[in-house]
Amino acid sequence: MSAGLIHLQNRQRAIKVRLAWLRRFAEIALPECVLYSADGRFALRQLPEVDVAIVSDQIIAGVHERFMNIPGPTDVITFHHGEIVMSAETAVIHARQHGQTVDAELALYTVHGLLHLNGYEDAVANDAKRMRKTQERIMKACFERISPP
Repeated sequence: MSAGLIHLQNRQRAIKVRLAWLRRFAEIALPECVLYSADGRFALRQLPEVDVAIVSDQIIAGVHERFMNIPGPTDVITFHHGEIVMSAETAVIHARQHGQTVDAELALYTVHGLLHLNGYEDAVANDAKRMRKTQERIMKACFERISPP
């Protein structure tokens, strides 16, 4: 059994994204992520749907402050009820640093958020390393089914 549906919406206008490609990537990534649970609970399987919103730095900074009491923008925030919020503007910065497209960076954020829903954490170095290795495995599997942007 896997999570039902994944919905991805672009709620910002500053950064051009390949929304159709990102939606297809998310549809491929969801069943891949369902296979990996950090805590053995496989919580992602229990969610009927996951909503992913691409927003501006200004919007994600507000969410970051309101729900985590941390000022400033961040890359991705995950809510355990099945909502993932990610910043297109932060994705541009990180994509440049890693030599990839903004769409590939947003795809990574999608996988990252889905893994958080399935019990992965990244606040401690060992947990972050484990999560990063799982992300890499999932990204590779996804890119075998959909060409990277």
